[in-house]
Amino acid sequence: MSIINSKIKPFATQAYRNGQFVSVSDSDLKGKWSVFFFYPADFTFVCPTELGDMADLYPEFQKLGVEVYSVSTDTHFTHKAWHDASDTIKKIKYFMLGDPTGAITRNFDVMIEEAGLALRGTFLVNPEGEIKVAEIHDLGIGRDASELLRKVKAAQYVASHPGEVCPAKWQEGAETLKPSLDLVGKI
Repeated sequence: MSIINSKIKPFATQAYRNGQFVSVSDSDLKGKWSVFFFYPADFTFVCPTELGDMADLYPEFQKLGVEVYSVSTDTHFTHKAWHDASDTIKKIKYFMLGDPTGAITRNFDVMIEEAGLALRGTFLVNPEGEIKVAEIHDLGIGRDASELLRKVKAAQYVASHPGEVCPAKWQEGAETLKPSLDLVGKI
């Protein structure tokens, strides 16, 4: 069964954000667009490049009403220590969720059981709690936050314009498609 259009499962955890430990649960997501950005571990190599890239574009996600939740199987204490030790991670203003039991990671089906770590999984959740984008990478392949931002814009456009779809490489303001019998075979 595909994870696309499935509802996120209930969760509750501790996070590090802006110098504080905060509680985060699935109820905090209701009525908002959310990105879950899973990564293997703090104090690693590809992870800070991805998290830093996301930090650079976080204001753009916020302009779209999207909250970002990075998730690893580390604790919220480890997230704070990494934040304090790394100039790249210091830029992060979004939530850094601790998932030491792996429950959230398993809920999104990105747990590497034998390692106790997450794959690089990216999920866009709509305000109704349904997963609209799911992308999973192997550990050595980094992601691009600008491509995720494009996908968020496309998902939000499709959600607010029933009957329209966004073609490949669609950018905000570009032409969309209206599937119909007349369009079949014309693309």
